[in-house]
Amino acid sequence: MHLLVVDDEETLRSVVSQVLEADGFLVAEAASGEEALAAFRDTLHPLVITDIRMGGMSGIELLTEIKRHNPDTQVVIMTSHASLDSALSAMRAGAYDYLIKPFESLDLISAVAGRAAEKARLVAQNRELLDQLQRANGELQEVNRALKEMAVRDGLTSLYNHRHFQEALAQELARSRRSAKSCSVVFMDVDNFKAYNDTHGHPDGDRLLRALSEILMAHLRCSDLAARYGGEEFVLLLPETPKAAALRIAEGVRAKVEQERFPGREKQPLGRVTISIGVASFPEDGSDAQAVMTCADQRLYRAKHGGRNMVIG
Repeated sequence: MHLLVVDDEETLRSVVSQVLEADGFLVAEAASGEEALAAFRDTLHPLVITDIRMGGMSGIELLTEIKRHNPDTQVVIMTSHASLDSALSAMRAGAYDYLIKPFESLDLISAVAGRAAEKARLVAQNRELLDQLQRANGELQEVNRALKEMAVRDGLTSLYNHRHFQEALAQELARSRRSAKSCSVVFMDVDNFKAYNDTHGHPDGDRLLRALSEILMAHLRCSDLAARYGGEEFVLLLPETPKAAALRIAEGVRAKVEQERFPGREKQPLGRVTISIGVASFPEDGSDAQAVMTCADQRLYRAKHGGRNMVIG
């Protein structure tokens, strides 16, 4: 363990250093509080033994500065019987222990330094354990965050899932009711998706759904929410959006999907991949979540059976 001995009396400083070096410490010396503080700033010694009375900076002042830089450092004060009260003041200021000069035995230096070193080791171990716990806690929080995110996401498209959409819709309707503002739902279905799956296979069908999800995400505002409702059905929740604005957004999505050059689109019944969309708004199309979704579903049904590739609101 690195140890710093501070005393303006060279002989005493040398004696203490020799004793501690014999005990196995790596000892550095300083002839003043100022010199010791400069050395401490370069190397955070876990243990410092300092005289209490020195020219310039006192031992207590050095103690205060050391504790400010590194509270874990253990400081032992050396004092005489005449200044024992000052040593007790140093203890109250954070010193670990004190040694009275002249020393009754050199073994006493070893004993006090050994106890202080053990305290420094325990403090360092506790600090490391605390850091490990904090890192583990941070990792656990990150895992929990990821699990929570996975619980509300669709595994194929990474859009929100049906359950999360229903919760978000209920919350948004409650907020819209309090603020007397509109919100809208855009309910869509991929036209002739079974035919696409039958022709190209389910893996290509999955890739098509993922590509559609990316198109939806590109059309979202920060406040909007996109979810996979189930199968080839998708839904957008548009807060603070009246019917007219929702219809424009829906038409933009429909046109983008129609224009997209999906693989195998020419084999679809319409010669391209398309979607049908139903739009419903709160409060004009329903006073609660179920009513709004029922209205959007009915309009989607009309779009599907009215020729597909259209928006009805």
